Amino acid sequence: MTTFLELLVNGVSVGSVYALIALGFVIIFKATEVVNFAHASLLLVGGFAVAKLVDPLGFWPALLAGVAIAAVVAALVEVLVLRRSRAGDHHVLAIVTIGVDILITTELTRQIGTDVLSMGDPWQSTVIEFAGISVPQTRLAALVTAATLITCFLLAFRFTNWGVAMRVAAEDRETAALMGVRLNRVSLGAWAVAGALAAVAALFLTVFPTPGLDRSTSLVALKAFPAAILGGLDSTTGALVGGLIIGLTESLASGYQNDLTFLGRGIGEIAPYLVMIVILLIRPAGLFGTRELARV
Repeated sequence: MTTFLELLVNGVSVGSVYALIALGFVIIFKATEVVNFAHASLLLVGGFAVAKLVDPLGFWPALLAGVAIAAVVAALVEVLVLRRSRAGDHHVLAIVTIGVDILITTELTRQIGTDVLSMGDPWQSTVIEFAGISVPQTRLAALVTAATLITCFLLAFRFTNWGVAMRVAAEDRETAALMGVRLNRVSLGAWAVAGALAAVAALFLTVFPTPGLDRSTSLVALKAFPAAILGGLDSTTGALVGGLIIGLTESLASGYQNDLTFLGRGIGEIAPYLVMIVILLIRPAGLFGTRELARV
């Protein structure tokens, strides 16, 4: 039972971080109807900036700077690449983001090399024990931080002018434009917010118990992609639920993989994708995605 509770807590904390990344996918899709495959590179940008600035600035200023840098880079991608692209098809723009991801990731991978960069976080390797359960302090910090950021976003999405504009644009872009909603501003804000969330997620994906940020860190963002897909790409609620499902699935499958040897080794790595496939077979639009109705 103790092992199960530890895996449960770890799964929820990691899942909350995945939810931050998945929320970035959803925000951009709702604002632009483009699937942003460059999100993994934005995560790497934020994490790399924090790791490089932590020594001269200290942790908290470095974290704020990393979040700002990731937001600016994301905004630049929207302004300099997508907005200037003549491709009107959203599928083509999604492919463009793949090219952007390759360019940014390749350059940062070259900068990192074979090094493993420390994030200089204040929690280090501290482990908290409660009722026989041992949980790294970084996991609890990730859970609290993710919950706070997600709550703030949902409140802003519901009550601020930017949130209302995004909801209107997601519902009907042409009508929103006719009503005076500045779609370019909505899109720019969505990309900046997604980049900022990715930077925070990068921090908690590279602190203890992981060794630090390395050239493969961006691949972790791919685990959050199933969370966005199975939850529904146009649903913020789906991103949250999807992130928790993926986190719990990965944690439990990895923790009990010795009892699941009949499924093969490393089941924890592929379990999120198996869950995504099963859910999409049942609900093609995702758990909370909007179903498209066609009159025949």
